[in-house]
Amino acid sequence: MQEIKIGNKKIGKGNPCFIIAEAGSNHNGSFTTAKKLIDAAAEADVDAVKFQNFSADMLYPKTKKRVKYLGSKEPIYDIIKKAEMPKSWVCKLSAYAKLKGIIFFSAVFSEKDADIVEPYVSVFKIGSYEIDHIPLLKYVAKKGKPIIISTGTASGLPEIRRAIKAVKSVGNNKICLMQCTGKYPCPIEALNTRVIKTLKKEFNVPVGLSDHSKHPLYGSSAAIAAGADLYEKHFTLSCRMKGPDHSFALEPNELKQCVDLIRNTEKALGSEHKKLQKVEKELFNFRRAVYTIKPINKGEAITTDNTRILRKPGVSAKGIFPVDYEKILGKKVKKFLPDFALLKKNDFV
Repeated sequence: MQEIKIGNKKIGKGNPCFIIAEAGSNHNGSFTTAKKLIDAAAEADVDAVKFQNFSADMLYPKTKKRVKYLGSKEPIYDIIKKAEMPKSWVCKLSAYAKLKGIIFFSAVFSEKDADIVEPYVSVFKIGSYEIDHIPLLKYVAKKGKPIIISTGTASGLPEIRRAIKAVKSVGNNKICLMQCTGKYPCPIEALNTRVIKTLKKEFNVPVGLSDHSKHPLYGSSAAIAAGADLYEKHFTLSCRMKGPDHSFALEPNELKQCVDLIRNTEKALGSEHKKLQKVEKELFNFRRAVYTIKPINKGEAITTDNTRILRKPGVSAKGIFPVDYEKILGKKVKKFLPDFALLKKNDFV
């Protein structure tokens, strides 16, 4: 698998999962709130915080059409218009995130958005609904930076393959994919984290999960178990805040739980190589060995009547292990051995 570098973080090839705290538009038009979101992301110890740069004019026609799933009586255009991030924020938020020790980047929804954020990001994010926006994919790809592409609502592998082909056609091979389900919030049973393995096998690129479920732990644990190289989760300062993305986002304490679970799951998964670990060495000496169970005189043969396979803490590793028991039966001892003595290699001929 190709290894991708974003900022100072390596992604893929056994590297730690790259955790993205998705702030999106949960700043609600407040620069102070945007900074607080970065604070919360940094305190949760994520790798990156992601916002969204879009303009209503480039996304929706100016109509009065409403969207039921948002639960608002406002037209979708008006909702998006109010959620826009002022372009003057990008430089400032990028600098603030750097000060806090995490990577800043943004999802872009038009060529203009890409131009605005380019000087301040080391990676671009392409949202699920843009996976068939081939002109945008090519435009962003030409900038030469890594691209994370979400696959929510993708009709299947051919559509994803087409998007990857578009990016590669302009000379950019630095691609990550995100398994994603286009539902907010997403039911746990619709996360389909096993798709992560399918995408890895099919496209040989780092793959993660963009998790829209409400629970802070289920999606993240399933993603790591499936081998996710990246993980993205929406978060907010409070689920009670007004706005389209707050209700299904994690609050700061939940985000921290999520990060802790991922890191501890990675520790638990450990290495794929089976060997005696340092922490096992103490109990390794509790394994069984061959002991006498009655006195054995010099020259007397070792038998199943005068020896037994027993466990004695701390010394067994110095004796004869059960795997070799049958090999020593019948051999004669060189000296007198009392009962319950640990049999050693130099005790017999």
